[in-house]
Amino acid sequence: MIKVLIVDDDFMVAKVHAGFIQRTPGFAVVGVAHTGAQAVIETERLQPDLVLLDIHLPDINGLDLMHKLREVAPELDVLVISAAREVDTVRKALRGGIVHYLIKPFSQTDLHERLEHYRSAYQGLDSAKDVAEQSDVNRVFGLDRTDPPLPKGCSIETLKLVEAALNEADGDLSAAEVAVQLGTSRVSARRYLEYLHDEGVLEVRLKYGVGRPERRYVLKA
Repeated sequence: MIKVLIVDDDFMVAKVHAGFIQRTPGFAVVGVAHTGAQAVIETERLQPDLVLLDIHLPDINGLDLMHKLREVAPELDVLVISAAREVDTVRKALRGGIVHYLIKPFSQTDLHERLEHYRSAYQGLDSAKDVAEQSDVNRVFGLDRTDPPLPKGCSIETLKLVEAALNEADGDLSAAEVAVQLGTSRVSARRYLEYLHDEGVLEVRLKYGVGRPERRYVLKA
């Protein structure tokens, strides 16, 4: 589980962001801070993996705070979430070693995509092997082009939701069950599931009964 600390001076915004994160499989909000001073204390106490960091804080600039946070948690990753759009600010954040910069306002899907990229790229690089291949590095920097195109009419956003539904499931799911969860048609859900199966992400289990066997899908271990 990836531990996340939210640093934002707006109590309501922080609450909304926490809700977004809690609905993303594999992530857990372990704390919230509304000032830089509080963020340093909570970072040292909680040792989160990732901080969602606002730049405009009442007692310190978020980019200056980032260095203080890493003094108490050297392995900390930072995802900036801010209304600040100045090019110099973005450049400074990039030089500071952030994993992403997300400009407010943004949707749950926007944040979900960044978190999924962080989980698959950064966390995967940490734990998968001792020596990185070029493909591993490409994935971190968003240059991975190995995935084949999605079927016509499919979107990466819906694909991520299908994967999330499978991650949260206790066992296997049918296309009809995924369709109900996502609010899509069974045919559409089946298209995404078969794509993931072709890519080796899922395995298919056949459930026999009256008529044709039902295809049920489960993530590979």
